[in-house]
Amino acid sequence: MNKITIGIIFLLFLSAIFYNASSVHASGLNQQPTISLPTVTGTPKGITATVSLNQDESINVRSGPGALFDKVGVILPGQEVPVLGRSAGGDWVMIDYPGAPNNIGWVYSPLVFLSPGELPIIEPPPTPTPAVTQTINPTLAAQFISTPNPTRLPTFTPGEPLVVPAYKDVSRTSFLGGIPMGLVILIIGGLGGLLALFSFIRAR
Repeated sequence: MNKITIGIIFLLFLSAIFYNASSVHASGLNQQPTISLPTVTGTPKGITATVSLNQDESINVRSGPGALFDKVGVILPGQEVPVLGRSAGGDWVMIDYPGAPNNIGWVYSPLVFLSPGELPIIEPPPTPTPAVTQTINPTLAAQFISTPNPTRLPTFTPGEPLVVPAYKDVSRTSFLGGIPMGLVILIIGGLGGLLALFSFIRAR
């Protein structure tokens, strides 16, 4: 009798366990949402511009469609950027360039490869005014320019020519109207000899 009672109690205990488990499972199913969950899908990236890898140098990004506009950055070879529009002539394309004014920039279209697609024409910004070269008024500048007086260099004045005195050979020149000096000496010597001889004769 005790064994039958214990068996009945055990069966009731198992029945209570299975009932609670089925109740919890059913309540979990009732709490599931009935709305459809959104599915994340990729969106098309649109028209892009790609710089060729064969490009030796980077491409300049400017603030407008023209070389007069300021340079705001560069695009490296192989880089791909989204294209937002083009200029009226199609020579320049506007790209999405973070960091530039309004996060847009312009590149020269012949330097990039554009993916297929139709681009809208974008109204370009005003062309910047080129810097004015300052000019100097010649009349005003002449007031501050002093013309130096040329300094006259000393000139060379040649001196008087040097007169070299000429000396005459007295021994060979004429004397007393053209009589040679040697002959005069001989005459004087002869006269002296005669006087000496005359004096000797008188003394005797």
